[in-house]
Amino acid sequence: MGKTRYMRWVLAIVASLALLLAACGTQESSSPAPGSEVIGTGKVADLDFSGTTVDGSEFDGASLKGKPAVLWFWAPWCPTCRAQSPFVSDLAEEYDGRVAVIGVGGLDSESAILDLAGQIPHVTHLVDIEGAVWQHFRVTAQSTFTVIDADGEVMSEGYLDNEELGDLVARLAD
Repeated sequence: MGKTRYMRWVLAIVASLALLLAACGTQESSSPAPGSEVIGTGKVADLDFSGTTVDGSEFDGASLKGKPAVLWFWAPWCPTCRAQSPFVSDLAEEYDGRVAVIGVGGLDSESAILDLAGQIPHVTHLVDIEGAVWQHFRVTAQSTFTVIDADGEVMSEGYLDNEELGDLVARLAD
């Protein structure tokens, strides 16, 4: 590989990493304003996906049919994701059995994902190194949530702060 081609390749990698880092927690929320009615996006969630949990078990997205679910797309190096992790864990514990909370760790090595997932109890974590689940839900940045009601409608997709996420999950659990 020539020096010029090599430099272009290095610059492309650096630019890609810079874009990923800049995107951490910057997606706009598509959630309702606090206190407003939950309307939804009008989209039906495609639950035809699978993944591998942190313990190596297979996870079938179809298992989410008929109950509300939160899919949380996170990366181990994302400060927003790390800051949200205690709240997501508490939410998963509070609504256990009523709302499924699935963490989809990606954009890093398996060991980094496993390490952080081990610090976030009560959440079913998927290791998505190749980004298959991220791509399935068209996620391009972290921290991103896809919130699905019991009928399979996507109620919100994008960044949610703790208050927005908590309010939405409480409404769906009723």
